[in-house]
Amino acid sequence: MFCPLERQKYRIKTKQYNHMNRNIIITGSAGNLGSAVVSKFKREGFKVIAITIPGSDQEVEEADDVYQVDVTEEQSVKDFSKEYQMQYGSLECMALLVGGFAMGGIEQTSSKDMEDMIQLNFFSAFNMVKHFLPLMRKANNGTFLFVGAKPALNAGEGKDVLAYALSKSMVMNLADLIANETADSKIRSHVFVPSIIDTPQNRASMPDSDFSDWVKPFEIAEAMHYAATNAALRNMTFKLYGGVI
Repeated sequence: MFCPLERQKYRIKTKQYNHMNRNIIITGSAGNLGSAVVSKFKREGFKVIAITIPGSDQEVEEADDVYQVDVTEEQSVKDFSKEYQMQYGSLECMALLVGGFAMGGIEQTSSKDMEDMIQLNFFSAFNMVKHFLPLMRKANNGTFLFVGAKPALNAGEGKDVLAYALSKSMVMNLADLIANETADSKIRSHVFVPSIIDTPQNRASMPDSDFSDWVKPFEIAEAMHYAATNAALRNMTFKLYGGVI
């Protein structure tokens, strides 16, 4: 949920900048990838508006403003979008990092499993795009940064993580559809497809792996900033596989 009347409760800190309107919204900002993306864009002079889970005690120390929004629920996002436009007026970039993972092939995957993955991976992006695209259209400017998944591109890898792969395929298709719809504008969409991300959780679950082959969160953050700040790039898919083919 999101309550606009309680926005001061959710805003950690606000700073003033000399540059104009370099605002980025980052969902999933308290996670391993989110923290790296927040840090990178903050260092590069963006005003970072971080989104965290409602009711959580998550902190995003490097963000300028922090809001608790359930991005999987459309009404929550709709309310936040109205609040955002009143507070900030413009949006240069949005990094859509909320997502989840689940194992299971087709025989082990229930309808509920599919619904959960679609809600978490797809609707968390769809709702934000739907309610912020009009703001970008008004300015004829803006960049969406989506996170795909390697199993969504490779059926051989996706068969054992069916719900995850299909939900991420929907995200990647959404990026293509938005890019097509905004082809005559300066609005851009990019997809970032990591292999295994080097996080403490992944190291704990796969302790015998060669961690040097994994892609680092800061490497993904660097790619996102590069794409967001290069107007010549349109509808790109960045495959960030580290040392894994």
